Amino acid sequence: MIPQHAKISKMDEYKLLVVEDKKTAVEMLRVHLQDEPFRLFVAYNGRAGEELFNQVTPHLVLLDITLPKLNGLDLCQKIRQKSNVPILMVTAKRQDVDKAIALGLGADDYLAKPYSPIELLARIKALLRRTYQYQEQPKQVKWLGGPRLLVNPQSCRVKLDQQEIFLSPSEYDILITLISNPGWVFTRSHIMEKVWGHDSDVGEDTVTVHVSNLRRKLGTAGSQLIRTVRSVGYIYEELP
Repeated sequence: MIPQHAKISKMDEYKLLVVEDKKTAVEMLRVHLQDEPFRLFVAYNGRAGEELFNQVTPHLVLLDITLPKLNGLDLCQKIRQKSNVPILMVTAKRQDVDKAIALGLGADDYLAKPYSPIELLARIKALLRRTYQYQEQPKQVKWLGGPRLLVNPQSCRVKLDQQEIFLSPSEYDILITLISNPGWVFTRSHIMEKVWGHDSDVGEDTVTVHVSNLRRKLGTAGSQLIRTVRSVGYIYEELP
């Protein structure tokens, strides 16, 4: 049943409310949704999320559990009391009890951090299909980078000089973080937070090892594409 407040007439009218207190997570989400027919509305705490929900009447809510001012479980309950809009809960916690509570309060789906952006997008689209008969429109494949190194965020494919490069999920996430922001220096702690999440116990040495592996897989071009800025971090620079 389509929520009464959420009428759909055009593909570009799907409004997604994201209630998430980690700005880096929101930035990463924007990158992966930039070519999708969604409009993002963002709140960084539960109270602001409740107010924004009432203002924009979204078609889907992406809701973190651990939020300041009003936690995600309480906000989920408040939303469900007045709307049957699909709710996707996201949290760093992995305990089954959290999942059971969230679903018991009316959440439609649950995803634990750290998650793949591709999986998150698939969950969002699945909920939209179930609720609104959402159908994807064919679109031109858009690659990041170039001309020699290309990354497709939709399929997670990576090509260097037209040859496919196969990366681990963490290596891919590091690469897309850097390639999405060419010329921007990322510290190891910033990369760590973007790829593994704020609450992860992964250390900066892990970032160093993954960057080293990523460079190795990129061959002789690796150190040119991903340059070390001494005592700071890493920067992506396109090859000539």
